[in-house]
Amino acid sequence: MSHRVMSSEADVCCSRHIDVECCRSAIKISFAKNQRDYIQFSIPGQEFLDYLQGSYSKMRSDALDMEEQHRKGETPVFHSLHPDHEDQSSSWSFEKDEAAAIVPEHAVNVDKAVERRVLRKIDLFLIPLMWIGYGLVYYDKAILGSAVLFGMTKDLKLSVVDRSTTPPTTSTQRLSWATSMFYFGMLAGLYPLTFLLQRFNVGRVLGVVVILWGLIAMLTATVTSWQGLFAQRFFLGFVESIIPTGFMCIVSGYYTQEEQALRQSWWFSSTGGWTIIGGALNYGFAQIEGGSLKRWQYIYLLAGALTVCFGCACFVIPNSAVSAWFLSIEERVVAVERLRKGQTGVRCQMLKTSQLREAVLDVKIWLVAFMMAGAYTTLESILLQFPLGAIVLVFILLTGFLSSRIPNIRIILLILCCLPVIAGCAMIWRSSWYHRAPTPVAGYTIIGFFGPVVSIIISLGMANVAGATKKSATAAAIFVAYCVGNIIGPQLIKTPTLKRHYPELWLGLIICYCIVILLAIVLYVVLWKENKKRGTLPMNEAERDSFAFRDLTDKENPYFRYVL
Repeated sequence: MSHRVMSSEADVCCSRHIDVECCRSAIKISFAKNQRDYIQFSIPGQEFLDYLQGSYSKMRSDALDMEEQHRKGETPVFHSLHPDHEDQSSSWSFEKDEAAAIVPEHAVNVDKAVERRVLRKIDLFLIPLMWIGYGLVYYDKAILGSAVLFGMTKDLKLSVVDRSTTPPTTSTQRLSWATSMFYFGMLAGLYPLTFLLQRFNVGRVLGVVVILWGLIAMLTATVTSWQGLFAQRFFLGFVESIIPTGFMCIVSGYYTQEEQALRQSWWFSSTGGWTIIGGALNYGFAQIEGGSLKRWQYIYLLAGALTVCFGCACFVIPNSAVSAWFLSIEERVVAVERLRKGQTGVRCQMLKTSQLREAVLDVKIWLVAFMMAGAYTTLESILLQFPLGAIVLVFILLTGFLSSRIPNIRIILLILCCLPVIAGCAMIWRSSWYHRAPTPVAGYTIIGFFGPVVSIIISLGMANVAGATKKSATAAAIFVAYCVGNIIGPQLIKTPTLKRHYPELWLGLIICYCIVILLAIVLYVVLWKENKKRGTLPMNEAERDSFAFRDLTDKENPYFRYVL
């Protein structure tokens, strides 16, 4: 078996060869003038894994000796396969996909039992962390509604009574804008923090930003005016923006296209789970009778403290499967090799303007983003006010499971899940509202299907792009659309239209979900046609294997296939 670790310029073998004994295998190193070359490992069979588990220090020492010998001539560049290689600064490590450091250029057979063990280890490490992390994001947004119930509206003057009218009317526009300010902050933070996470160490960046988020959340207890709340909500949204996009990229780098839908649904299902947990916590806070603080202040102190604890845990998250400390060296190779078929890559830390430009011009990313904006318009705030957590939790997980088991069913499921939301909005709007009215209650229940709609949109967006920078740009674009929907949504709730059942809100939602269905159909056609066109191209297995970990985008790589 031949194993190559190549730099971006190295496509050509050259003139001078030096044989070095290392790790019981022959290493043949080629040098080319003014170019970085490759190291070819002639390591047959099991000896490849023995090599990976061998002494890396000797390899580095040999490389330094050779560099010294040829300093005045053709200088070699030796790249170590040490597990901590990502901490060794080099332009190669940023330009290329990290996967190329531990797997050969061509496919290697992976034992299915080992692959299942590796997948189970990855799940047990990543999914609980992500479920808790996004749950805290969701709870942090939810507690504004809880804080209002516990007196924040009065304490911070979030409602204004207009006594010039008969009878006097109450405006809650300040509360609506307090909700929207969070999403303005998230809008501002999405791209810079997502690219920061790609460029630098994942665990350190997440840890620092999440701890900062927890501190900002706790400082909410010190706010004394609605203006101060606006500022706090903006900065809270800014730092929290790193979580959803970061998790989307992490899942894309650890799981195959087939597995991503279920794993994305697992962490996103915390929207339902934490709605239930938050309700239980709020019941506990309602029992507080004394103390020097208001009940809503205690809520933010708890949320911030939990977030700081989560931030400390983030420091142990590795950059990628290449350096996953919870996997053995053999398991890391398997974790990376299993991703070769999907051609989505693992991780590359260099920000590439060409990929960013491609993302801006990619029609499918725009379609996914517009679907996200339509699907999330104000329904999140509705969910926070009604016990729909269980509905959201169950159906997010169910659609994720079906998407992982049945090929090319995601867009079909998305359309099917839109229909109950449309029906629910119509039922609420056009029914009679009175004590214990069954129709609006049933309508509120079935609009919980918006949860799986959003979960499927996330999985569609991330499974259908390749290239590290393009992945980051896509994740950010999806949540930019999410923010736009949530900024617009609260403005559709106008108190004077209460007697007419908020017609702007429900009609707006019905129109949005009809547009989502149309966009989903267009996306299906676009992806199907592209797959059909690529299916007619000649297949070169060796070339396909070598393209997998070159940090190519889905458009640059003819062997990439889209999921529908």
